[in-house]
Amino acid sequence: MPSFGERLAEAFAKHGQLCVGIDPSSEQLDSWSLPDSARGAKQFSLAILEACAGSVGIVKPQVAFFEQYGPAGLSVLAEILEVATRSGFLVIADAKRGDIGSSMVGYTRAWLSEGASFQADALTLSPFLGVETTRQTIESALSNQKGVFLLAATSNSEASSVQAAVHLGESVANHVAAYAASFNGPTLGSVGCVVGATVALEDVGLSANVFADTPLLVPGFGAQGVSLGSASKLFGGLSKNLICNVSRSVAGSSRNGLASRITEAKKELAIGLGI
Repeated sequence: MPSFGERLAEAFAKHGQLCVGIDPSSEQLDSWSLPDSARGAKQFSLAILEACAGSVGIVKPQVAFFEQYGPAGLSVLAEILEVATRSGFLVIADAKRGDIGSSMVGYTRAWLSEGASFQADALTLSPFLGVETTRQTIESALSNQKGVFLLAATSNSEASSVQAAVHLGESVANHVAAYAASFNGPTLGSVGCVVGATVALEDVGLSANVFADTPLLVPGFGAQGVSLGSASKLFGGLSKNLICNVSRSVAGSSRNGLASRITEAKKELAIGLGI
């Protein structure tokens, strides 16, 4: 099987760089008049997948919104991941796992091993217990043709106190980015970073050069206030590496018009990337 980076490049070529988040929050389900339950999360998620079919190549389920419904929610998550995989989507599970030792081994087995309980092509990881705590997980992912995305410069306002902090002359964010980059090259790699669209790279001490072969998962578009049409303006030469995520802005306040909102988001991003 091709590497995650190779499959990502194929998804870009076939469907573009839009990623649609699957975020069945209580508020979202209520706005769609769905039950605040695992059953509602399943109905919402299947609708998102149906609307994305044939148009979008990448989806990103937010694990927390399934976990909130307990065992039934995790069962639905496993089902949605299976359906998405079977339908040909590249699936990035947004779980932000991060720990040490045997705990990290457990997360790796659950998400990134061959025959993992939760089917996903890639997983988001938190490296803030030290980047080396992610090495075994990264190596396991790569050996199984899967990918990971390390949080580097997230879009929440509280993040800068940690991510912009300087240690030994380098910001934490750039240290994470350089570590991710060490696994990649000379083509689009399988170890990516999460960088918010609301973040100015220089504000957190990030050098654009470090991302040359690193895929960037970019939240912050749409409901968080950044236009997809500004993608190239924000990221310049890194635009070819971007996975531009939208969730609430396409989910909207009802299922009505879902497919057209996804189509419009895809068009807006194509303009923003100059495609």
